[in-house]
Amino acid sequence: MSSATIKIFLVHGDPKRLRTAELSNWTGKAVAGPRSEFEGIIGREEANNSGVYFLTGHDPESGKPALYIGEAESIRNRIKAHLEKDFWNQIIYFISKDENLTKAHIRYLEGNLIEQARQANRALVMNGQNSGAKLPESDRADMEMFLEKIYQLLPVLGVELLVTVAGKAATDAEEEILYCEIKGLKARGHLTPNGFLVLKGSQAVLKDRASALKYPWPLNMRQRLKDEGILSVSEDHLIFNRDEEFSSPSAAAAVVHGGHANGLIAWKDKNGKTLKEIEST
Repeated sequence: MSSATIKIFLVHGDPKRLRTAELSNWTGKAVAGPRSEFEGIIGREEANNSGVYFLTGHDPESGKPALYIGEAESIRNRIKAHLEKDFWNQIIYFISKDENLTKAHIRYLEGNLIEQARQANRALVMNGQNSGAKLPESDRADMEMFLEKIYQLLPVLGVELLVTVAGKAATDAEEEILYCEIKGLKARGHLTPNGFLVLKGSQAVLKDRASALKYPWPLNMRQRLKDEGILSVSEDHLIFNRDEEFSSPSAAAAVVHGGHANGLIAWKDKNGKTLKEIEST
């Protein structure tokens, strides 16, 4: 993504309440806020425009993050129909200040955003099916630029559910890859802006540590990963079936070890230097 200057306006001075966001040299604009300020959010002039919107919250049954992505020629009229959905507590919508988004444009944006959300796999996507629309080449290029700006603003506004976390490519510096070894098993991963990513194919111990019963959060995390098919049994150990991001190196190491672990010591580079030593140099 290209560098950008972001202007955020806190309507009530509170970063958790109604706010708007714009990027330099971009005709788009974002409006965001909590469900508790619904009337104020859809009462704004921008809500008359066509655009795309995001409803975020948690699925009441599983407790997992949940997301709905929609498009509308009138944001205000369409979003009112979603009040019957109780999973969401935050809303963000994007419009064009020059009002040049057509129905085909917003359907194209919606389809790509839904696809990106499913690919990121960070939340339950509550949409029943994909949308989308075919556009002329020039319009498609414009909408790809619009999408890039949406992806830049969403995390700033507190929504990272469309961010895809990728492992280090073969062309990336191999020295950034770290290793966690225990009982002849090996896991590979690296630091990310949000924590630590364990790479697909990494191994973890099969049995939980008895000492972990006193503070069972690593066991609960391992069980969740098993239930979701991220961890599965392979002979005498567990294996990661996909890349998985954790909130910290210690959380990642605890899953690999089957109990509490100090990630700053457990993760080492190819020369045996611990993460703690790497960060202190």
